[in-house]
Amino acid sequence: MTRSLSTAAMRFGRVYVVSLMLLGIVLGVSGCVTQNSGPDVDRKAALDTHYRLAMAYIENRNRESARHHIQKAFELERNSPRAYAAQAMLFQLEGEMERAEASFKQALRRDSGFSQARNNYGAFLYQQGRYEEAYEQFSIVSEDLNYDSRARALLNLGRSALELGREARARAAFEHAYMLDRRLASVLVELADISFREQEYAEAKRYLDQYTEIAGQSARTLLLGIKIERIFGNKDKEASYVLALKNRFPYSEEYLEYKRDMIQ
Repeated sequence: MTRSLSTAAMRFGRVYVVSLMLLGIVLGVSGCVTQNSGPDVDRKAALDTHYRLAMAYIENRNRESARHHIQKAFELERNSPRAYAAQAMLFQLEGEMERAEASFKQALRRDSGFSQARNNYGAFLYQQGRYEEAYEQFSIVSEDLNYDSRARALLNLGRSALELGREARARAAFEHAYMLDRRLASVLVELADISFREQEYAEAKRYLDQYTEIAGQSARTLLLGIKIERIFGNKDKEASYVLALKNRFPYSEEYLEYKRDMIQ
């Protein structure tokens, strides 16, 4: 089953949206004038604010507000990589895939070191089943030591590697991501799954237990929990996972897989 990538290297919460909107108001009222500022500094600050607002609105599926801030960004800088990157995400949200890809390429052509845009482009390619191309993009991003979301880029790299049958490379990417961020829940799931497939059951359980401490259960983690507890002969824990899977995800592929296993 294809793993979904969160383009969450760019996730912003609703509180963050409000904060950025207030920041935009402040910038508008003050005219971005400070003792140490100049026209170029003020323009870059305003451009950054419009970009962040556009991305936040896209995250909340507010297309018209996002489009407004993208246009404002282009007005400030005609060929802004940030404006193109946000435009690509908006086109993707609207199902305009060819336009989205063209905008991603424009952003990266103008700033090849724009890691957030490259990570989002990789996620775009992954979602289209273009795993080799996605792998290439994530490989580049994961080498950026200054990228704040490098752990997520490595997670995405690992998932792309799995789709290409490169399990050793995938595990190395997941372990690297885990070193960078031990509370990245998605990495713990991937490591638990790989460990289980490689019959490292104690490791699989350790990763899964760590996952449950920081995130809610999914159909995937519940099924994995069932398999792990069955290996260890913990019938009570296995039954607890089965009940949760049946009650919470009765129409999931994972529950169907569990039922098929019971029939065999």
